[in-house]
Amino acid sequence: MTDYVAVYKNDKWVTVSFNNENTKPFTIGEKMYEINENAYMNGYNWDAFFNYYLAQHAPELLEGLESDPEAGSYAAYYPSAEENEKKAERFAQIIVSLIENEEELYQIIREKGDEIEWD
Repeated sequence: MTDYVAVYKNDKWVTVSFNNENTKPFTIGEKMYEINENAYMNGYNWDAFFNYYLAQHAPELLEGLESDPEAGSYAAYYPSAEENEKKAERFAQIIVSLIENEEELYQIIREKGDEIEWD
């Protein structure tokens, strides 16, 4: 997909993996932090952001979603199923769209940053 987002599948899980320490997401995360000091964009705060964003724009993707944020990465898991593979692919596309259209991220942080439950 990109060098910072991938979807992996096995018998048990469909996983969306986001490497937030990749150069482009890391640089964007630094700008997000400049806009809102609560938006220190480690994996935990990307988790908070994605939970907020999906609730607003694609709440169906939160159904069955489990996440595992770390300092330098974020992973989201769905139980292995064809329907969930589609959800994972869509979620990954949303992440890519946000990173590639970073102005949307900055606008959300400016206008709605105080509504996000940061880590």
